[in-house]
Amino acid sequence: MHEESELVTGEAVVLDLHVAKLASRALAMVLDVLVQFALFIGAFVVLMLTVPGDDGSLALTLLLVFVVLIMVGYPVLFETLSRGRSLGKMAVGLRVVRVDGGPIRFRHALTRGLAGFVIDFWALGVFGAVAVIVSLCSSDGRRVGDFLAGTLVVRDRVPESVGYPAIGMPPGLEGWAAQLDLTRLPDDLALASRQFLARFGQLAPEASHALGWKLAQQVGNALGTPVPPGVPPWAFLAAVLAERRNRDHARAVRAYAAQVAAARGQLPATPGPDRPGFPQAGYPASAQLGSTATGGQPAVASPWRAADADTPTPPSGTPVPPAENPFAPPG
Repeated sequence: MHEESELVTGEAVVLDLHVAKLASRALAMVLDVLVQFALFIGAFVVLMLTVPGDDGSLALTLLLVFVVLIMVGYPVLFETLSRGRSLGKMAVGLRVVRVDGGPIRFRHALTRGLAGFVIDFWALGVFGAVAVIVSLCSSDGRRVGDFLAGTLVVRDRVPESVGYPAIGMPPGLEGWAAQLDLTRLPDDLALASRQFLARFGQLAPEASHALGWKLAQQVGNALGTPVPPGVPPWAFLAAVLAERRNRDHARAVRAYAAQVAAARGQLPATPGPDRPGFPQAGYPASAQLGSTATGGQPAVASPWRAADADTPTPPSGTPVPPAENPFAPPG
């Protein structure tokens, strides 16, 4: 089985996804089956204690309902709520995604769950033989449910020995990033952006450009700010993540300082805007104090125009030389 997928999006971009091997998928399936078996035993005990012994038709009906809910509802519910991960997949480090790399939704999970129950594993699957045969014949290890739902199982967990490189703030974007409301940035979108920046140098140029712009637009929509003109998408993402990390670090330092001060009987333990010497959590002091010349708002120059501010305007008719790109792609 190929380690990298060979899927192509509608924009003719080759996706670079680490597909899950058959052994890891089988292990995740075994763990899920154990959880389902435990749920089935619990449901059977409940039926034995609540349903009268002389009402066999009711007991059989409820038993069939519990079987469907456990065998189909369990994977559908977990994969929908956790965006492609059941308990077994969480333990092994796998995730179900769409063939274009995006997160799955309820319809994808429902299609996979129904196909898994009827075709791949239980009703007609000969206890998983159909799923194993189809996965071995597929270059991406997809079973029948994956083909019907348009999904793919990929490795979601990064080995402990591999860490993400530190993301630095691109030059000129410090003041702009300090004004962002980063509380609106979802954690999964921030993680996807960090993974993209960590693998930027390993992606094909077409894939890095397409995925970078897609992530930058999603982050911009979440924050309510577009990608600044002239700023590469990777620099936009790096500025957002670096500012988010700096604020988390500053928040942790302030919380520790407040606890130390509270232990000494100097200040309350919880810092806040009404505590002297403690600015609002998550925002640097420079972004909160502002400037009296601008009515209390921080005066931050546009970072992508900073280079033009000190450059004299050429005479009319004189061509303007192209500005040097201040951003260097990450290694």
